Amino acid sequence: MSGDWQKILKDHGVSTLEQLADRFGHDVIDVEALKPAFENFQMRISPQVLETIQGVDSPMWKQYVPTVQELEVVDGMIDSLDEDGDSPVPNITHRYPDRALFLVSPVCASYCRFCTRRRKVGDPEKIPLNQFDSAFEYLRQHTEIRDVIMSGGDPMMLSDRRLEYLFQKLREIPHIEIIRIGSRITSHLPERITPEFCEMVQKYHPVFMNTHFNHPDELTPATVAALDRLSKAGVPLGCQTVLLKDVNDSPEVMKELMHRLLKARVRPYYLYMADQVAGGEHFRTQVQKGLEIIQALRGWTSGLAVPHFCIDAPGGGGKVPLLPEYVEEITDEAVVFRNYAGERFIYKQPRQTVSACGTAAADAPDVVPLQMARAGKGADQGTGKGKRYSA
Repeated sequence: MSGDWQKILKDHGVSTLEQLADRFGHDVIDVEALKPAFENFQMRISPQVLETIQGVDSPMWKQYVPTVQELEVVDGMIDSLDEDGDSPVPNITHRYPDRALFLVSPVCASYCRFCTRRRKVGDPEKIPLNQFDSAFEYLRQHTEIRDVIMSGGDPMMLSDRRLEYLFQKLREIPHIEIIRIGSRITSHLPERITPEFCEMVQKYHPVFMNTHFNHPDELTPATVAALDRLSKAGVPLGCQTVLLKDVNDSPEVMKELMHRLLKARVRPYYLYMADQVAGGEHFRTQVQKGLEIIQALRGWTSGLAVPHFCIDAPGGGGKVPLLPEYVEEITDEAVVFRNYAGERFIYKQPRQTVSACGTAAADAPDVVPLQMARAGKGADQGTGKGKRYSA
């Protein structure tokens, strides 16, 4: 049973332009025109993804089918996040103080055309599976690392035996507290989440999984069932979403996606701007579009459904969170800001006085009866619509 997923992918997936043209029509797929894009970054589309493609203009088509736009490089970079620059040994990227990225697989069940790591994935020689010893030695020596993110490619393309070997080796290192798996397998090949894997992974908790969903159509019944199996195995689930032009760049689509993720017990974690990667520039939107989406979510739906909106800084600067402009002014006396609905509020800063020893100290706050405080609200600070609750 544990190997069925490999057979499903091999027998029913699409990995050549000719197969793609046979499925969708040679009048739709120009094999000769697409060969340069295919040779630059290979294609594979899993059976699960094929089932969700609803024509050439569908969001799923745009994520996975090669296009000649991939050959148009303007501002794109091969290694846009300079991961190789932060790689002290093969397969390890160590950018943040207490965590490290561990590349453990060179392949995926489906290849996203916007992939940041397209320079590496699809080629087994570019993420060498025979060079793990130096990676483990680096992790052992660097006692500040408490969190290891297994990525690739997709770690879940490895066999259970290989995954368990990696879990065992990581759990032998005392200072590693958290293991995370970065995987899109639940949306690409939900059959991979087998009972055998779910039983095995429980021996190595805490093991988290960061999933990757970009559109509500990806949350099929089979995918939701796979997520349920992981949840029941005690694997906390988060989601990293990429903002993609003509795929999910609208508040309505993004809100539906976030709500459906929560129903499947997946916590929205990050919403990324598409990286400045060569071959994927046509997916990029304006940053303002991301801010517009966050503004349409924050306050208008549960805080559980609002991911952190980030740019992963080009050149290796790391994730930088962005928020809509809520604050108008900050002084020593007060903070002036607007809420999600555009209403203006003033928050008074604690007053500063000079203590007997000559240092500044905050006065005890003024005590104002609740009724007086409500009655004294300025016109901009309330609408008379009743008490507001913060979620």
